Amino acid sequence: MNTLVQDLGYAARMLRLSPGFAAIAILTLALGIGANTALFSVVNGVLLNPLAYPQSGQLVAIYGKTTGVKHAPVSYLNFLDWQRDSKTFSSMAIYRNQDYTLTGTGEGERLRAYMISADFFLTLGVAPIAGRTFRPDDDQVGAAPVVILGGSFWKRKLASS
Repeated sequence: MNTLVQDLGYAARMLRLSPGFAAIAILTLALGIGANTALFSVVNGVLLNPLAYPQSGQLVAIYGKTTGVKHAPVSYLNFLDWQRDSKTFSSMAIYRNQDYTLTGTGEGERLRAYMISADFFLTLGVAPIAGRTFRPDDDQVGAAPVVILGGSFWKRKLASS
């Protein structure tokens, strides 16, 4: 213990003799600790904590594979074949994100939306706060368009009505 105290005293005297070096050393330590903390926070939030869905450990993402594309999108007809023939999965759903432009409510607004299959919410094990999810007949060719709105959009554009 005595040696540690002597070493710390020596280190303090040396840092007082060269304040520029001391500032750079302290700044380097602070940046290193900050970067490690930020990186751990991301890893902890993304990789170590489970998703906010019931039985999230059983969710699997399936992609197609083509030349030069590791995670290629799956065509809807292929998905329907997989869904029909699957003996392994209890539920399967498909989604595709797409941007749309909302008009007719004043200034046009660009919206990010997802086209999803009827089993999407069932597969994730979630339900909407209000209204209903998609029915199987909503997922048929020629069915009337149905939309589920996000809460912030519903409040902002439709005044929660």
